[in-house]
Amino acid sequence: MADLDYYKVLGVSKSASKDEIRKAYRKLARENHPDAKPNDKAAAERFKQIQEAYDVLNDETKRPQYDRFGSNYQPAGRAGAGANPFGGGGGGGFGAGPIDLGDLFGQGVDFSEFFGGAAPGGSRGKGKRPAARGEDVRATVSVPFETAVSGGAVDVRIDRHGSIDTLTVKVPPGVNSGQVVRLSGQGTPSPRGGAAGDLFLTIEIQPHAYFRREGSNLLIDVPVTPSEAVLGTKVEVPTLTEGQMVVKIPPGTSSGAKLRLRGKGILHSQTHLTGDQYVVVKIVIPKEISDHDKSLYKQLAEHETSPRIGLWPT
Repeated sequence: MADLDYYKVLGVSKSASKDEIRKAYRKLARENHPDAKPNDKAAAERFKQIQEAYDVLNDETKRPQYDRFGSNYQPAGRAGAGANPFGGGGGGGFGAGPIDLGDLFGQGVDFSEFFGGAAPGGSRGKGKRPAARGEDVRATVSVPFETAVSGGAVDVRIDRHGSIDTLTVKVPPGVNSGQVVRLSGQGTPSPRGGAAGDLFLTIEIQPHAYFRREGSNLLIDVPVTPSEAVLGTKVEVPTLTEGQMVVKIPPGTSSGAKLRLRGKGILHSQTHLTGDQYVVVKIVIPKEISDHDKSLYKQLAEHETSPRIGLWPT
């Protein structure tokens, strides 16, 4: 892997503050996260570089080392096969004192393998392997429509190998049906005292009585009579969070026309932009028509021009 300029990776100057570095990292991580760009190998690689750059520049110990040694600085995960992981000249590594082997190799490593069967600072003997991790648990959580749009909390019952527990799960605003939420350490406990598994919850959004979703937009059907569609009218329409609103139906509106209420939709969880609400006009014909109304419709039909004229070739 070519040497990276961590400041260029995050798009910040060398004098950037920790807050500026954090803001740049969050923006770039959101844009290149695998959930935002699935199956995009280039974005996945950028995401790794962004994580690596942030790990160094946000660390009060690593950043000065990187500023001092530049491209010669190598974090533990990028040290080459020919590099000395303990630093040059038998010293403390990058001139910063002794290296923590737990940071270098990971906290789960049995160090007896590196010291002829004796752990550092301890007596010789067979090292203990890390305890087995608990199993992951997968479940489906049913989320009310309003909670999925605005965010909130829901209770979910989890079966951990016969042990039924109820967890309260926070739902971020704008989640989608089928989205998977990972809760670290909430899976099955380890049988040997190791780390617990994770809990993976698949979101299932309950249908609403009259709203439906299309991405970040809300749609609602509004029935109108033929005369209201022809002459125009005003109707009260519900919104999900702001109560009733008066919407003007322009004269000559056809069935299926969409009228937009800007910014009355759903907050997008990644872009943080709010969608719109669309009022979908549906012209409804009454099932029962009085003789008087039939007479009026007959008079109207005598003066109407068919909308099918010229629609299809003869």
